[in-house]
Amino acid sequence: MDPETFAQLMTPAGQQLLAEIAARAGVESDLALGTRLRRTYDPALVAAAVTQNHLRGKAAAKFGDDAGRMYFTHDALEQSTRMPVARHRAERLAGTGATSVVDLGCGIGGDLIALARAGLAVRGVEKDPVRAAIAEANLRALGLPGEVVCADAQEVSIRPDEVAFIDPARRDGRGRTFSTADLQPPWDWVRELLGGRAVAKVMPGLAHDAIPDGVEAEWVSDGGDLVEACLWGVPFAAAGRRATVLPSGAELVATGRPAELGDVGAYLYEPDDAVIRAGLVGELAAMIDGRLPDPHIAYVSSDLAVETPLARGFRIVQELPFREKPLKAALQARGVGTLTIKKRGVDIVPEEVIRKMKLKGRNEAIVVMTRVQGQGRAYLVERL
Repeated sequence: MDPETFAQLMTPAGQQLLAEIAARAGVESDLALGTRLRRTYDPALVAAAVTQNHLRGKAAAKFGDDAGRMYFTHDALEQSTRMPVARHRAERLAGTGATSVVDLGCGIGGDLIALARAGLAVRGVEKDPVRAAIAEANLRALGLPGEVVCADAQEVSIRPDEVAFIDPARRDGRGRTFSTADLQPPWDWVRELLGGRAVAKVMPGLAHDAIPDGVEAEWVSDGGDLVEACLWGVPFAAAGRRATVLPSGAELVATGRPAELGDVGAYLYEPDDAVIRAGLVGELAAMIDGRLPDPHIAYVSSDLAVETPLARGFRIVQELPFREKPLKAALQARGVGTLTIKKRGVDIVPEEVIRKMKLKGRNEAIVVMTRVQGQGRAYLVERL
């Protein structure tokens, strides 16, 4: 979509077209609807409106009810922050006493929306003219104040009262990048910003040794999916590393306390991916009065049943043989036909193990296959 087509989409005729497509989608076939509308409207405008209607449906997973009033492009929607995550970040930033934010590379404005709703004055900067126009339109569509300018983020002056927010592009010509060397704007520029009042959203696979000195790295998961690492500039850093689990908002921060090692007890806990990526499995063990069965495996064991959003808990029913044939015999004796294998630290492919066992019983079971003090172990477990 080009700027001229998007401008047409924002006219009364374009809005009428969008409304008609939304009302008739699913009633008429796409072919029949498109053919009929092209008799009245410019074909490029019809194509843009049909695409918007489709993207609004997809965007509901990230933006909820707001999606039906917003505008998107395919790439920008894919790159946008989930609204619960953007809201968490915006509310935390507002809690620091910040009053104004400049989003340097705001895309279609997803983070601007969350920041504005948190009570912050927002200014978006976006180099792509279509995305800049969409960001402005999205603020207006949701009745939110703010401005968007079409400019290069690296050439814009940051006002004294503004906090800089930056979400460097994580894609290059080959697709998604996992290296800070390939980020755009460049990583060195982002690092310099983080020495002051700045916040950066980066890839969740960020290496710990890439975190600039004095900056807090917060790994965030949403609904069990690890979605980002958020870097809080030096003035905002409250911990070295933090894990935040949404939607509960549960948090865990680095303490440096060494984890206790010990054998598996009555319960086994699988830490949330945010906890693992933040390197806080030991802190989780201390929090639930637990221990690490193996120093290199991200499982925690405890003698206590603990409910926490930071981990999935399992009660250990019985230790089973680790080798495939005796494990199969033990499961057959229990009448297991439907099996789930959770593995960590062992060289197996759960789907292949299950297929080769050919279990035919009526019962369901979960088996954890892992390593304890360097040795393979298998446990029949039940979810807490």
